[in-house]
Amino acid sequence: MDVVVVGAGIAGLACARMLVDGGARVRVVERGRVVGGRLASKRFDGRYVDIGAAYLVADHPEFEAQVSAWAQRGLARPWTDRLRVYPGGEDTAGPVRWAASGGLRSLAVDLADGIAVQLERSVESVPEDADAVVLAMPGPQALRLGPPEAIAAAARAQVWRPVIAAVLTYPSREWGGLRGAFVNEHPLLATVCDDGDRRGDGAPVLVAHSTAALAARHLDDPEAAGPVLAGAVGELLGLRARPEVRVHRWTYAQPEPGDTDYAVDGRVWLCGDAFGRPRVQTAWLSGRAVARALLG
Repeated sequence: MDVVVVGAGIAGLACARMLVDGGARVRVVERGRVVGGRLASKRFDGRYVDIGAAYLVADHPEFEAQVSAWAQRGLARPWTDRLRVYPGGEDTAGPVRWAASGGLRSLAVDLADGIAVQLERSVESVPEDADAVVLAMPGPQALRLGPPEAIAAAARAQVWRPVIAAVLTYPSREWGGLRGAFVNEHPLLATVCDDGDRRGDGAPVLVAHSTAALAARHLDDPEAAGPVLAGAVGELLGLRARPEVRVHRWTYAQPEPGDTDYAVDGRVWLCGDAFGRPRVQTAWLSGRAVARALLG
């Protein structure tokens, strides 16, 4: 069986990994320069900063086993089970959040090992030269490829929100024991994470994610959102220093939760984190569900 997977994010790579291990012939096509998708880490000042997914949560047995395997090899590390919640500023217990010392994208690189991945390769339509095609991407992006009707209907049903991520590099650490925070009822901020803490190197770097409303206003000029987010973080945490600011725009960042594992129409499949609760585990499970169905 020949399979083309379009998209080298966590869903596409999880699908491809299982297919390859099951004996299928797989080619992954990715329009970006690197694998990972929103499992993204970007290099600034000699270190990687996680600018996409903030962490992993593993509460499904299969994904727990995958994260445990990464941990045993030194790729993943337990970060924290407590995050601060604003308003109020109280630390609140929750599930263990996992991080990666090499940046979360290093986990995608590990999944891609030994798989034929073609980078910087744009696809304009659903490939015809395969027994099956897996579209591992947000629905609005899949629609651009002119997929069959059942896939198009599933893609149109998805609702996505944008996010702008701001990487804030300070002269020194001034935020005490803060590891990360959910910021509720705020017009600008949604989350703030201590990247030095989650990566384990103590770098004075915070990563702030905007609200969808702020991102929508700045999609055409994301750089303009950087100072706005820096100011909001400074006010929230009482920081005096001005940080160096870099931003990254995620047009399709956060999907509304779905209730199926994937969509399929003939030989074309659609998977990703819109098929369930929007998190890394969901994308991984969705990709593997497609692979399991194809191998079965």
